[in-house]
Amino acid sequence: MSAGSSDTQPVEIFHSHSAIEADVVRGLLDAHGITANVSSALSRSLFPVRFGQAEFRVSVPARMARTARDLIASHLDEAAASEIHRLGETLGPLEERIAYKFRDIGLLEHALTHRSRAHEDASGGVIDNESLEFLGDAVLGFVIADMLFQRFPTHSEGYKSKVKASIVSSASLTRLAEDIDLGRYVLLGRGEEKTGGRRKHAILADSFEALIAAIYLDGGIDAARTFIVSIFGPLLSGAGDRAAEASFTEDWKSALQEWLQAAGLGLPMYRLAAVEGPDHRKQFDVEVLVGGAVSGRAVGRSKKEAEQQAAKTALERLSRT
Repeated sequence: MSAGSSDTQPVEIFHSHSAIEADVVRGLLDAHGITANVSSALSRSLFPVRFGQAEFRVSVPARMARTARDLIASHLDEAAASEIHRLGETLGPLEERIAYKFRDIGLLEHALTHRSRAHEDASGGVIDNESLEFLGDAVLGFVIADMLFQRFPTHSEGYKSKVKASIVSSASLTRLAEDIDLGRYVLLGRGEEKTGGRRKHAILADSFEALIAAIYLDGGIDAARTFIVSIFGPLLSGAGDRAAEASFTEDWKSALQEWLQAAGLGLPMYRLAAVEGPDHRKQFDVEVLVGGAVSGRAVGRSKKEAEQQAAKTALERLSRT
C-alpha cells in the first residue's frame, strides 16, 4: 500500500457513549475543514445491569488525525457544554413531564430521532431510534411481566399474558405517549413532518418504547422500573376487572359479551338507530340491547366505532347495578 493511500485511511480519533459529544466533535472538525465520519456500535454488557449501550466513534483521514485530536482537546468541553445547554432548554419540559432528569441528555435526543430525520442527514452522523425501540420493548415487557407476577401470583399464565399484551399494545402506548405530549418533541424529517408524523400512532408508540430504553441506558433498570411503574401502575390497578382490561384494548364488545355470559345473561344485540350527515361526514347512531332493552347508545364516525362505544356505555352501566 502506498504512503498516499495510507494517509487517507480512516483513523478513529474519538469515541463516546454520548451522541451529543460525537455530534459536537464532528461539527467542530467540519468547521475546521476536516472531514469526519460518525459510526455507532452497541457495547456489550450483562442483563439486568445493562442490555448494552451505544458507542459513537468519530474517524478522520490518517493524515489529519493529530490536528483533529488537538482541536478536540482545545474545544470539546466548551462546545459540548453549549450543546447540552441547548438540548436542556429544548427537552427540559419533557424531562419534567416524565419526572426523570437525564445524565446524558443525548440519549433522550437519540430516543426521539425518527428514521425520517436520520435519512435526511447526509453526514451519516444522525442515528435513528429503531434499536432503542427494540430495547425499550424488551425492558417494558420484562418490568410489566414482573409487575403482573407480583400482583397476580395465582392467576394463570394465559390470563397474565393477555393482560400484558393489552397493556403494552400499540394503542395503549400511543395513549400514554399522548398523555406526556411526546409527539411535540419527536425529531422528524421534513416529509414526515408535513404528513402529520407527530400525531401518527406508530411513531408515538415506537418513540415511547425508545424513551424507556433511553431511561434504562441512562439510569439502569431501577430508573426504568420507576418510570414504568409510575406510568403503567394506574392501568394495572384495574387489571382483573373486565372494564379496565377493555380500556387497554378498546375491545368493549368482547368485554360486554364476556360480562354478560359470566352473569348468565344472553348475548347483546346491536341496532343501527340512525345515520346522519353528508356522505363524507356520516355519523352512525347505534344502540346495544340486552334482554330486549336498550342498555347503551353511542354515535361514531363508523358503525364499528359506534358499536364499541355503545358497548362501553352498556358495560359501565350494567357493572354498576
